[in-house]
Amino acid sequence: MKSIVAVLKASPESVVDDYKKLMLMADYKEYLPMDRDTVIKLNLSWTKYFPACSSQPWQLEGVVKTLLDDGYKKESLLPVENKTVVTNPLKGAVNNKWMPVLNKYGLGFTPLTDVQWVLFKPKAKLMVLDNIFPEGIRIPKMFLEKNILHLPTVKTHGHSITTGAIKNSFGGLLKEVRHYCHKYMHETLVDLMILQKEIHSGIFAVMDGTVAGDGAGPRTMIPCVKDYILASGDSVAIDAVAARMMGIDPMSIPYLGMCDEMGLGNARMENIEITGEDIKGVNFGFKASRSFVIWGDQMIRKGFLKPFEKILLHSPLIAWAPFASNVYHDFFWYPTVGRNRIKTFGQTGWGQLFKRY
Repeated sequence: MKSIVAVLKASPESVVDDYKKLMLMADYKEYLPMDRDTVIKLNLSWTKYFPACSSQPWQLEGVVKTLLDDGYKKESLLPVENKTVVTNPLKGAVNNKWMPVLNKYGLGFTPLTDVQWVLFKPKAKLMVLDNIFPEGIRIPKMFLEKNILHLPTVKTHGHSITTGAIKNSFGGLLKEVRHYCHKYMHETLVDLMILQKEIHSGIFAVMDGTVAGDGAGPRTMIPCVKDYILASGDSVAIDAVAARMMGIDPMSIPYLGMCDEMGLGNARMENIEITGEDIKGVNFGFKASRSFVIWGDQMIRKGFLKPFEKILLHSPLIAWAPFASNVYHDFFWYPTVGRNRIKTFGQTGWGQLFKRY
């Protein structure tokens, strides 16, 4: 069967209503049963705000308002995000202006560091995760038998070429040591799609491409105003459509090709029905590249520094890596490059909207 992906143009003046129209076009209620709690998995790629890097406040508001307007109980909506070795979810929720939205609608915010994690043994055979974590795969207990609603953005990524709905689960189903998976990123994303289908009562994704990220994602990107928003109950399909819009053949991206071949979703455009905008001529011309930090990480895992991988990344010396990443991103790239890009973004309609939150 074909997968449905809804794609719409949005404007800063009407974006909250645009999200409601989008979700209804994608039949979101078919994928998020009302009798189950719904985990709203936000996407935090940087504690600081940077356009296209993390879930946008208008994306969160459009989704939350739609759910509440359509009868989902406030108590059943559970916004969450996890910590990485380089991000802080509580500070990120403030800096990315999620908290004003959540406070407005009476919702809380739960860092996944504060919840119970339990061992989960999947029924299906995995590609790499059981080898990466031989002691067992731990997931948040609160995820079991609940809906999951992903809020990714349209952007490229130095590890996975593109990042979207599937990659957003990387930050929810794996603990802080998920950087162990960077060496086998594409296989890991396939495993996460397998796990999600066993764990969740429903899966849906709403993706923001009002401002999309080109280049060395997920942080050191060029923000590009594109005005698009997407939604689908097929995480593979929505990631494939976003990739196609960015100008990248979805089937050339290993994790999407493998998911398609394994029947985890549709990545071939002929098997996807797009409702809303006609995107046949859309091509952002994006090219994924690696930041200095991701390049260094890959050199240690797969390149000329591989003999030092164990001591550098799998020993107590690992503390050097987040320190180096934070120094590069926060104290070098952000002040010298990022700030100017944010200033330019601030002059756009979306930049003005962000300031109003």
